[in-house]
Amino acid sequence: MADTTLYIKNMVCDRCRRAVEGILTGIGLEPLSVELGVARVAGELAPGQRERLSSELGRLGFELLIDPRRQAVDRIRTAIIELVHYGGGQSGINLSAYLAGRLGSDYSSLSKLFSESTGITIERYFILQRVERVKELLFYGEKSLTEIALELNYSSVAYLSTQFKAVTGMTPSQFKAGRGDGLKPIDGLGGDK
Repeated sequence: MADTTLYIKNMVCDRCRRAVEGILTGIGLEPLSVELGVARVAGELAPGQRERLSSELGRLGFELLIDPRRQAVDRIRTAIIELVHYGGGQSGINLSAYLAGRLGSDYSSLSKLFSESTGITIERYFILQRVERVKELLFYGEKSLTEIALELNYSSVAYLSTQFKAVTGMTPSQFKAGRGDGLKPIDGLGGDK
């Protein structure tokens, strides 16, 4: 019997992974792996299990993705979120090469699909995620702007500040003085059409 791969929207953190794993176990499935956006379970889903799983996931704000196009868009989002929020300052990353390698598809196809499905480009989504990460780091106040620029691979603090202001309408200093006005959930950036 083949294992089943499930694509789940809105899994953006370790807590999400643990919650999904609990749901899978709770409805009698055997999780083989649970990563951001994707879970593998032993065997095939029994009749009615997919509907129950979808319902249980929905209660916690997750969504079981059936459509392959929506699965691909969510995999792109998840890869960008992992890179920006959990990538540990990987320097010299080429976004298009990273996504093409990570998703096993050519970047132009991924880019077209993402833009058609969400109404924004992959590059814009990446910028929104980076700015949201800057906001998060500023909010907690544990790092200087220089350290943040280095961690997120900005070429300079000035470039970070310019991009931050273009997205938020305020400088990083103004944001910090406001103590976090405007923090958004990272899975809510870049709307679907």
